[in-house]
Amino acid sequence: MATGYLVLLWALLVVLGWLALRKPPKGLPPGPRPLTLLGNLLQLGKLPHRSLAELARRHGPLISLRLGLVPHIVVSSPSVAKQVLQKHDQLLSYRAPPDATQALDHAKLSMVMLPPGATWRSLRKICNSKIFATQRLDANQGFRSQKVRELVSFVEQSARAGQPVDVGRAVFTTTLNLLSTTIFSADMVSHDEESSAEFKNLVRQVMIESASPNLSDYFPLLRWADPQGRRRRLTFHLRNLKNIFDRKINDRLSSRSFPATSNPEDFLDVLLNANASLELDRPAIDHLLVDLFCAGSDTTSTTVEWAMAELLRNPTAMEKARREVAEVTKGLQKETVEESDIGRMPYLQAVVKETLRLHPPVPFLIPRRAVETVELSMDGEGDNSSRSYTVPAETTVLINAWAIGRDPATWGSDADVFLPERFSGGGCGDVDFRGCHMELIPFGAGRRICPGLPLAARMLHLLLANLLWSFDWKLPEGTAAGDISMTENFGIALSKAEPLLAVPVLAQKSMQ
Repeated sequence: MATGYLVLLWALLVVLGWLALRKPPKGLPPGPRPLTLLGNLLQLGKLPHRSLAELARRHGPLISLRLGLVPHIVVSSPSVAKQVLQKHDQLLSYRAPPDATQALDHAKLSMVMLPPGATWRSLRKICNSKIFATQRLDANQGFRSQKVRELVSFVEQSARAGQPVDVGRAVFTTTLNLLSTTIFSADMVSHDEESSAEFKNLVRQVMIESASPNLSDYFPLLRWADPQGRRRRLTFHLRNLKNIFDRKINDRLSSRSFPATSNPEDFLDVLLNANASLELDRPAIDHLLVDLFCAGSDTTSTTVEWAMAELLRNPTAMEKARREVAEVTKGLQKETVEESDIGRMPYLQAVVKETLRLHPPVPFLIPRRAVETVELSMDGEGDNSSRSYTVPAETTVLINAWAIGRDPATWGSDADVFLPERFSGGGCGDVDFRGCHMELIPFGAGRRICPGLPLAARMLHLLLANLLWSFDWKLPEGTAAGDISMTENFGIALSKAEPLLAVPVLAQKSMQ
């Protein structure tokens, strides 16, 4: 133990000496002066997306930071984001995997963390063609409608009992089951917390340990010690999640031995076929399943929860959205709103856009790493429009999608106000979140755009439309609209710090 402390002390002295003698590279963007050892860590606070947005207001839309020993560049404007995500995408599309994700080699096998090479392209191709392609999504509409009916049925029980619903938790369960039905042709969880707590908890814990602040990420010399134990805990959770997936895979392999009893092909069959043709090995399948469940579940449920919170805080917008859904479905004999109805609901679509603008699921997207030195131009950026700045190789690049979505230069003086009408024509009417408009990039853009965006877009609209169509919503007794807490909890998804509890009331269409 004493030897370990001596080694640590020696390393600290070496680092302090190196920091005192080194000169920062020339041509870096402006930024706050870093402390010798901590750099700018103390300026992050508990909500780094907000802290860095404030620093961008002081220093400009492209700023340089040192977090611990690691150099960072933070982008907070659409024009500079376009250079990172499109013009220099090839050199800036590599990842800076958190140290915790080295657990069970997840960073080396995860589609989210892999560099853009042959393995990454193969995984993207399989996902894009076999699960997120338009034809596949159209064919699986029945699955999604069934999961929505189950959600409505669960909420209806609370409505009849006059009990509040934890909106985020209910939608999280629905999203997990949608994914598991698409992948395994079976539900993995239920709205009964006790019967499915293990799987839900594992998915949550993997996300928490992957995204929580970690000393090892800012001081790479400490990685050997894993001082906060995040890599150790993530190893434990990933191994348990892998065991669940392995049981599913082994059961499927056994059933495939008897073709007469086999079900129609699902995504697990696609993966096993790729395994049989040597395109994917078993570890790659396990880690892809982790990516799909962890990246796809919390982001969707978090966005629906934020949308409901904003609507409950803004009764006029709530009434307008509900009236539109009712008018589109008037006279139609159906149990739920269907995906084909959404195209005739422009205000609902505007509500989703406005929610994603104010509350992007992943505020910094996924951090990128420069593999070569890159020059970023400040054309069109006010007083700095004639300048170019250097992004040195091995620098971590953060794109603050949260700050871009609230930039008054783009969205006006009411940029912090929930106003879906801003997307109903005018200057922002054509702005979309599918990666073409840098003003609104909650799912990223370029080659590393979120592959699950096509499914997420369908689910966000479908879930919200059905919650509004099937129920009136009110707040628990004694809670006013202005009392709804909009405090954020920073993590892999930007969730509400306090769960949204709302009381459903059977709407007129449900009581007929």
